[in-house]
Amino acid sequence: MSPSVPPPAVETAPPGRRAHGELKLLLLLAAVQFTHVVDFMIMMPLGPQFMRLFGIDPRQFGLLVSAYTFAAAASGFLAAFRIDRADRKRALLVLYAGFIVATALCGLAPGYATLLAARVVAGAFGGVLGGLVLAIVADLVPYERRAGATAIVASAFSLASVMGIPSALWLAARFSWRAPFLALAATSVAVAVLAIRVLPAMRSHLGPEARSHSRPWGQLEAIFGVANHRRSFALMIALMFAGFTVIPFIAPYNVANVGVTESDLAVIYFVGGIATLVTSQVIGWLADRYGKRRVFTIVAFLSVVPLFVTTHLPPLPLPQVVAASVLFFVLVPGRFGPAMALVSGSVEPRLRGSFMTFNAAIQQLGSGLASLVAGLIVGRAADGTLTHYGTVGWIAVGFTLLAIWLARRIRILALPGNAATLPPVAGS
Repeated sequence: MSPSVPPPAVETAPPGRRAHGELKLLLLLAAVQFTHVVDFMIMMPLGPQFMRLFGIDPRQFGLLVSAYTFAAAASGFLAAFRIDRADRKRALLVLYAGFIVATALCGLAPGYATLLAARVVAGAFGGVLGGLVLAIVADLVPYERRAGATAIVASAFSLASVMGIPSALWLAARFSWRAPFLALAATSVAVAVLAIRVLPAMRSHLGPEARSHSRPWGQLEAIFGVANHRRSFALMIALMFAGFTVIPFIAPYNVANVGVTESDLAVIYFVGGIATLVTSQVIGWLADRYGKRRVFTIVAFLSVVPLFVTTHLPPLPLPQVVAASVLFFVLVPGRFGPAMALVSGSVEPRLRGSFMTFNAAIQQLGSGLASLVAGLIVGRAADGTLTHYGTVGWIAVGFTLLAIWLARRIRILALPGNAATLPPVAGS
């Protein structure tokens, strides 16, 4: 089939009901997200071990986290110039193969410097995957039920907390910090095999209009020359600062200041993940039913409470710490589904792949800068406790309010029924 010719049309579902094979694709995309989310998230609960074993300070640990995101931002920016000129399936598989190799290299790194280098390679591949997955979702699912579809894929974050992080912490405690990365690489190989069998070729975006923006300058003008796009990117940066100034130091702060043991961190992530596994779907459903902007605003306002509480926790018994963590897990990541539905609705379908890849790059850049800023602010006292974490919390609150204001200024272009036709699913 010529790249300029879309695949044959197949039956699509009514707005309120999923087309045949759509859920199967969404679950596979969620599995891809799950593996690279675990790869990114595992660095944070392993923070206390890295700081102890490598003898590094909060600034060096913040660099270990942000190195991934900075590399993802750079590779995402470069990939955005070509992502709309390739079959979505082929692009996904190439990026995923690179991610698997990089994750294995993390597990084989002999020390801090080599681990830092391996994280850069992992970010270069893994970061682009996130934007491509969301572009595929936006291509396949009409806007009126896209928040729910995004919530299914975003459930990878919850599953990472429920299954991935506790399993990784158990492997790290039972063997070494290397074991989680090697196990994750093996798991990703199995997911890649499924993707080869299940994902259809996706070329419907490869028309003459897509090729008209193939030159880099034209691509930049088409994406960044539109004020609505720039507002969407600003929203992503604000959301990253509203979360990733706080998130990387949750585990180190709980261990050093609140009195949680490293083994109890798995309990916090497990219970929080179970809660968000349910609430993320509820928030997505509410956003599709009552409006993405309205639900995002409500959830974002409510998230101010756990941002403040998490960064000001005194020494507490584990049940109270878990309760506070559940509130954080539910509301802070809960903002993401409605926000991403708003962002994906602000761009024309023919530009969506490049736009979402640029968006992922900007998102990674924002999270990397947020982690780096937090690492510069948070200090360590003589007794080993972390200092100035409360300041980071106030910064996150301020960016949350900015995100609410920006979300109200995004204009939605997508209308019901304008999503790309769902291609047939291999093996269905």
